[in-house]
Amino acid sequence: MKKIIVSALLLTASFSFSQVTINVEINGLKNNKGQIMIGIYNSEKTFLEKTFRENIALIKNNKATATFTNLPAGEYAVSIFHDENSNRKLDMNFMGIPKEDYAASNGAKGFMGPPKYADAKFKANENKTVVLKI
Repeated sequence: MKKIIVSALLLTASFSFSQVTINVEINGLKNNKGQIMIGIYNSEKTFLEKTFRENIALIKNNKATATFTNLPAGEYAVSIFHDENSNRKLDMNFMGIPKEDYAASNGAKGFMGPPKYADAKFKANENKTVVLKI
C-alpha cells in the first residue's frame, strides 16, 4: 500500500512541475537595426511592469527568434518591442506614444493605452511557439 501511495504522489508531483519551452518568433520588422526586447509575464499584476523572464533577440532578415526553456507549465503573455537604438527601453514621444514598434501575444492591441493581459494571455501546458507580427 505504501508503494502505491508513494507512486501516486510522485506521479502527481511530476505533473505539477512539468516544464515547457516557449519559442518566440517575430516577423514584419521594418529594418535590421538594433535588437528585439522580449518579456514573458505570468500574471496580470506584473504585465508590462515586471517580467517573469526576459531575453534579447538579434535581428536578421527583418526577423528575430528567441527560446525560453524550463518554464513551469501555466499561463503566460509575451510582449516585445523593436529597440532600434539599442538603449534597452521603449522610446516614447512627448505624449507618451511609443516611437518604436511593439507587439503582444495573440495580436493584443491596446485602445488608448497598452494591451491588456487578458487579451495577450495564453496557456502553455506543452511546448509552444508564439508568433508576433509587428
